[in-house]
Amino acid sequence: MKTPKSFYFSILILIIFISSSPPVIAQSHNLATFNIRWDNPNDTGNLWKDRLPHVIDLIQFHQIDLLGVQEALQHQLTQMSEGLDYKYIGVGRDDGENKGEFSAILYNSKKYQLLDQGTFWLSPTPEKPSKGWDAALNRVSTYGKFADQSGTEFYVFNIHYDHIGQKAREESSKLVLKQIEKINKEKLPVIWMGDFNVTPENPAYTVITTQPQWKDARLISDLSYGPAGTFTGFDWEKLPDGIIDHIFVSGQIQVLRHGILTDNYGKKYPSDHFPVMVEVEF
Repeated sequence: MKTPKSFYFSILILIIFISSSPPVIAQSHNLATFNIRWDNPNDTGNLWKDRLPHVIDLIQFHQIDLLGVQEALQHQLTQMSEGLDYKYIGVGRDDGENKGEFSAILYNSKKYQLLDQGTFWLSPTPEKPSKGWDAALNRVSTYGKFADQSGTEFYVFNIHYDHIGQKAREESSKLVLKQIEKINKEKLPVIWMGDFNVTPENPAYTVITTQPQWKDARLISDLSYGPAGTFTGFDWEKLPDGIIDHIFVSGQIQVLRHGILTDNYGKKYPSDHFPVMVEVEF
């Protein structure tokens, strides 16, 4: 039986269509943790009103679409949200509403859909405003469940550990590990970021990295960039020598880039911490 010419024509059209279709490229995501320094009126020379435009510019220049911030007061979040045209989630650590510092997550709502959110306290009573163990202050973790434009779902947890209590920091790591396991029932990829107030040799850090499913993004990144420290104290003459702001990942996540960003303006920094950024693929 002779094959009709229309069959060969159809095959030819199919080949042309396939060869002309653009290749499917995996979507990457720029995320960061950034202690922005609370709006302290005593920060002479580094007032928030002067730093704000540079914080906004930094985030926009590096195309950071999802950001965990620490020490943010509500008006700072409002200003950042408006300047970036981002939404944010989180509550004040003092009353679970608007009082005190937030460990909030800002996100580009044009690229990410928020599916779920919550905040818990880093204490033995995580469900209510409280101070844990030997901590000097209330501390919280805010989390969000997001979907990207391809429909891929993932969690982000943002924390700020206590600056005084060593036991509080260690117990906070144990608590967040349990909370993530409890909340992430679907076993989705997770990014856990923040100001941990500890360097990598501290037990509060190693209790995370000794878990086989958790990796420090800096150590598994295809490319790492930046200095050996993240806290500057606004001191232009001092070279930071300890990384206390970290990003951890769990699940099917490839870390393409990890950077400690030292952007500055006229020998001034946008904050007393350097932001830490990663580019990842799920």
